[in-house]
Amino acid sequence: MKIKVSDLIVEYLQRIGIKYVFGMPGAHILPVYDSLYNSPIKTVLAKHEQGASFMACGYARATGNIAACITTAGPGATNLVTGIANAYADKQPVLIITGETSTHIFGKGGLQESTGEGGSIDQYELFRSITRYSRVIERTDYIANVLNRVTTELFSNTTGPVLLSIPFNVQQEEVDDEILNNIRVGSAQSHENCQSKQINEAVALIEEANQPVIIAGYGCIKSSSEKLVDTLSSNLNIPVTSSLKAKGTISEVSERSLGSLGVTSYSGAYRYIVDHSDLLIFLGASFNERTSYLWKDELLANKKIIQIDIDYSQLEKVFNADVAIHGDIQNVLTLILQELEKNGAERKSFIPSIANEAIDQDIKDESDIEIFHHKFDLVEKFFSKLSGDLDFPVQVFDDNIIFAQNFYKVTRGSKYYPNSGVSSLGHAIPAA
Repeated sequence: MKIKVSDLIVEYLQRIGIKYVFGMPGAHILPVYDSLYNSPIKTVLAKHEQGASFMACGYARATGNIAACITTAGPGATNLVTGIANAYADKQPVLIITGETSTHIFGKGGLQESTGEGGSIDQYELFRSITRYSRVIERTDYIANVLNRVTTELFSNTTGPVLLSIPFNVQQEEVDDEILNNIRVGSAQSHENCQSKQINEAVALIEEANQPVIIAGYGCIKSSSEKLVDTLSSNLNIPVTSSLKAKGTISEVSERSLGSLGVTSYSGAYRYIVDHSDLLIFLGASFNERTSYLWKDELLANKKIIQIDIDYSQLEKVFNADVAIHGDIQNVLTLILQELEKNGAERKSFIPSIANEAIDQDIKDESDIEIFHHKFDLVEKFFSKLSGDLDFPVQVFDDNIIFAQNFYKVTRGSKYYPNSGVSSLGHAIPAA
């Protein structure tokens, strides 16, 4: 049966699980909007395309599902750039669909043309460095191949945004609906390299350590490994600190929580690690500029290091590890916990009062920081209410980060979403 390309695109969206599309209609994308009108997919109208891209980012982060945003060509697409750059830095699976002028006027200077020809802006080049895959579909004979590549990128372990730009006339062309049968849908095959030798080496380091510390990164959240991290922490009495994006990996009101680690955090985590820790267990943490205190040497000095990450490019990117494991955190921690239990591993000597002393010292060392001089008591009280006085979990989207990093203790079930990625302000409201 013959169907329009616009209908094919919408059917594809349904097959990969898209339930909402965030965006704004415009002349060059109207055929796809017409097809969306007759589908179960709900369209959410933004007032600015940047808001649509932030909405998609927020949806992807909060649900773990693929998100989608849609705009017209030219300024519609260029307005997406900051939000898509944010999704790229955060490795969020966002599918972007934009319109384009009809192919027969490419290079003639059509309204909002974005082909890079005839002096027009080059939309492909604009998005090439902030997407995992970007393609202008000028013909229908290879559309199945393009959509298969899109699926591969969106479902990969190191996912990110993908852009499809479809000229107006191509959207209206008819294709055989059997094309859909040639499009693979589902998770990409994992290519982990997690070996039993590495697991045993990691277990041995944990058993030998006196005062290990877990540094939880956003990979713990993305892999839904919070319970496993908490189990490792509680079984062996190992404290946990987190990157900004991983706040709440374990409840931050727990005695085993050292709070957030980072240059704008005064939780005591830094001081405790430097003064007491002999083993650091990095779980999905990229150890970026903020988390690493600008890669300060004393944070890692004279310590053994275990690093686990699903993204191979992150392994030993900024430091050398004694054991570096490429694998999904959930799978690797399950194996480590099994071995530790089998070996009867002993609990560690973490004493919460020592961590509290580190917090006091941290604040004393930063005595010029105004947030601790009662200037922002109302802000502190507000976050205190969010931390403990509510009977239900909350989701907090934040553009400021410094207040929340120091005053907001993320408890079990609640979620914290800072303006991470490229740290673009203005993301919180549309993302929420």
